[in-house]
Amino acid sequence: MKNSFLHFIPSFHSFIFNSFIILKDTQAYNDAQSNEERDICNLLSTTISSNLPKADNKIWHAHPVWFLDGNPIVGYSKLKNCVRLLFWSGQSFDEPGLQKEGTFKAAEVRYTSADQVNTKDLKRWLKKSKDIQWDYKNIVKRKGVLERLK
Repeated sequence: MKNSFLHFIPSFHSFIFNSFIILKDTQAYNDAQSNEERDICNLLSTTISSNLPKADNKIWHAHPVWFLDGNPIVGYSKLKNCVRLLFWSGQSFDEPGLQKEGTFKAAEVRYTSADQVNTKDLKRWLKKSKDIQWDYKNIVKRKGVLERLK
């Protein structure tokens, strides 16, 4: 993706990318990656932001994450040889393209090239992420017990 489409808005600490707001810190995270990984991260951040316009985006545990009502929904991180896209409630999506991650309800997909990102699948997963949610926001208060929100 060409950075020429990015316009910085100092008062909001954000970028507008083709009319979608990208948090300045998220764009800085993307820009810090190598060329191929930067392309993956830019594609993920713009697709996530455009499909979850009511979500709050912030850097959480050093990675870009989107939240709905304080609940983590989706995020991505650079691993040693790939970029991992993680949906906190993804195991409940019943999607063959997502792999189980961890002991709770998270699921992931890993990319080594922007060409591997199937935006049709990604948009479907993002829609499901709004409709299917487990309460990670209160997991500590509930001593590790997850409850279904939606």
